[in-house]
Amino acid sequence: MRGQQDSGGEAQSSILAGQGHQVAERIEVQPVSSDQAIDRRLTSILKATGWFTEIAVEVDEGVVFLDGVTESVDYRAWAGELAGKTRDVVAVVNRIRVAEKSLWDLSPALVELQALWKRGLQSLPRLGLGLLVLILVGVVTGLMAHGTRRALGRRLNPLLRDVTVRVLSIIVLLIGCYLVLQVAGLSRLAATVLGGTGLAGLVAGIAFRDILENYLASILISIRNPFRIDDLVEIAGHTGVVQRVTTRGTVLMNPDGNHVQIPNATVYKSIIRNYTANPNRREVFEVGIGYENDTSAAQTLALEVLNSHPAVLNDPESLVLVDRLGSSTVNLKAYFWYDGSAFNGLKVKSSLIRLVKRSFEEQGISMPDDAREVLFPEGVPVRMLETAPGTRTSEVEKTPPPPMAGSEAVSGQAEGELASEDRQLRDQARKCRTPEEGINLLTE
Repeated sequence: MRGQQDSGGEAQSSILAGQGHQVAERIEVQPVSSDQAIDRRLTSILKATGWFTEIAVEVDEGVVFLDGVTESVDYRAWAGELAGKTRDVVAVVNRIRVAEKSLWDLSPALVELQALWKRGLQSLPRLGLGLLVLILVGVVTGLMAHGTRRALGRRLNPLLRDVTVRVLSIIVLLIGCYLVLQVAGLSRLAATVLGGTGLAGLVAGIAFRDILENYLASILISIRNPFRIDDLVEIAGHTGVVQRVTTRGTVLMNPDGNHVQIPNATVYKSIIRNYTANPNRREVFEVGIGYENDTSAAQTLALEVLNSHPAVLNDPESLVLVDRLGSSTVNLKAYFWYDGSAFNGLKVKSSLIRLVKRSFEEQGISMPDDAREVLFPEGVPVRMLETAPGTRTSEVEKTPPPPMAGSEAVSGQAEGELASEDRQLRDQARKCRTPEEGINLLTE
């Protein structure tokens, strides 16, 4: 029975403690301090703090009753703990109320401003030292950039030199800013700046992906040098003479005299044909002869025309091959090489086709139309149904025209002396305005 009463008392004590009523762990039968002494001591302590208004302390048989008003819950809890730790206090009934703050109470903001002002005054010497470090970092960055430019000199092209200088300058500047913030006592801000720099780089890389891709492609093009200025190239289906390569694109002068600007990313990823790197080029044309002709003789005749032409190279050698059998012709393909820096391929091809045609006609080699013409080598008899008086019916046979004698010039006025047009394109490019501004990354 006694045990049940003890457990019930402990439960009630715990409930009272949870409601803000503190009970001493050990209660003395003969108290040393009187209730009046405890009252005076607690009242003087609570008034000395200045945290409480209308404070009233009442002690009865070691039980302390606290009344009053305070501004903070922490102050209220502190007063309860203070009373509970006082000698000969059996229990504490904390009835101190927490005053509700007004919505227009600006005292916390004023307190914070005063604290900031105080910290700012204390940080002025460190900020001055940080400013001196920042100036020193700026001077070091400028000297390093100037020294790097002079050290690299002509070893790198302008783009790589500028990129190297900028990267080193940015690294030194970031390290300097970090040191300045550390010296000024802004360690958290320094970490934020470094993290923000990486985040800003990531955002810039996503937002300006195409621009950065062209920029990086221009660096790779300037390193690998797949072509030079005035080279005749074919890039992404566009043929022209290279004018310049900037950080954005490559400028070509096409055979029509127009500027073609191709993004560097497209240039780097496309197949590039450089016709100037190897001036020797090959062309091909096709000619059909009749089935009744000697194919070997026609091949030999066409090959002689190719080998005797002044624009055709002897090495690599020319070829005349049987390509296929058509409906009414045996088709021959003639392959020949020429110097692209001196001759125009279309003009040379025109000249060779004309000369082969002339040679075949002189040797009686027929070149029938593959689709419409039908030849009768033995002729076709024609009988006239109505004849004029004094004439008689006769048979008329169609015979091939006599061969035309004489030789023909290698090139005519229409073929423009077979000269290459590359030089004309370069001359036009020098006279016209270049549409793409910026530093030319290619050297002459």
